[in-house]
Amino acid sequence: MTMFLARRSFALMLTLIAATILIFVMLEIVPGDPATAMMGVSASDDAVQALRVELGLTADPLTRYFEWVGGMLRGDFGVSYTYRTPVTELIGDRIWISLPLTLMALALSTIIAIPAGVYAASRRGTVADMGVMGATQIGVAVPNFWFAMLLVLLFSTTLRWVSAGGFPGWDAGIGPALGALALPAFSLALPQAAILTRVMRSALLDTLTEDYIRTARAKGLSERQALWRHALRNALIPVLTIIGMQFSFLLAGAIIIENVFFLPGLGRLVFQGIVQRDLIVVKSVVVLLVFAVVVVTLVVDLTYALVDPRLREGRR
Repeated sequence: MTMFLARRSFALMLTLIAATILIFVMLEIVPGDPATAMMGVSASDDAVQALRVELGLTADPLTRYFEWVGGMLRGDFGVSYTYRTPVTELIGDRIWISLPLTLMALALSTIIAIPAGVYAASRRGTVADMGVMGATQIGVAVPNFWFAMLLVLLFSTTLRWVSAGGFPGWDAGIGPALGALALPAFSLALPQAAILTRVMRSALLDTLTEDYIRTARAKGLSERQALWRHALRNALIPVLTIIGMQFSFLLAGAIIIENVFFLPGLGRLVFQGIVQRDLIVVKSVVVLLVFAVVVVTLVVDLTYALVDPRLREGRR
């Protein structure tokens, strides 16, 4: 296990280094100049050049890259070009919206998908199985932003149960804050629940054909006991992989949903940074999201050993 952790940590470090290089290069070659975007097209060349010097854009790319990476290692992500505020503060304010939104969506997706996948697998070939698979096909096909607009139309415009957007802040209380995140979380969760249901069903059907399941049945276990005691646990390996990938996707890919519901999260921060050419914000947030993806992948790998005893014995 120690060697496994060492190898995974080394791979994590290499991935982060490659990600910082790729992100920096891609944003360097993007057309446009932050200073010109901030000053406007009517600004004089001297004013634009003075702003470039103030923002540190006149140094060579290699120097700026190492200054940026060195600052991140010290916990200093730089200062936003637009807000003139440390990027660390901007991320700290926004992540307490995006992270709870991601966790709520992931919890809803898992709560819906695992029972649905087990139900469909235990009734393979029946009308119930076809109904669940048909619903998941719709869930995969429908874009989450379109589903979000339907939820706003129903629960906000028609029923007036919740607000159509915005975030009151955690100071207003946990209830109002979670209420503001409920519709965005649900609109993010349903497409992911459809994918996870299909994976759960497929993995469980493969597990139910294994020899140890037939042995369990031969010992006198009922179909339900064999499924819940033996098959489900071993079928969770691919499901855990998808859950880890979904967490990363939900954290990094909620840009459209946050804009639909006017949530001031990380996704909206990145969107505004791209529009305003605030490249230091975009670079820092994207690297943070890459770091989250790599860490979640490592956690999922470690969880395998807890779920599957065969992997734990093999690593010993």
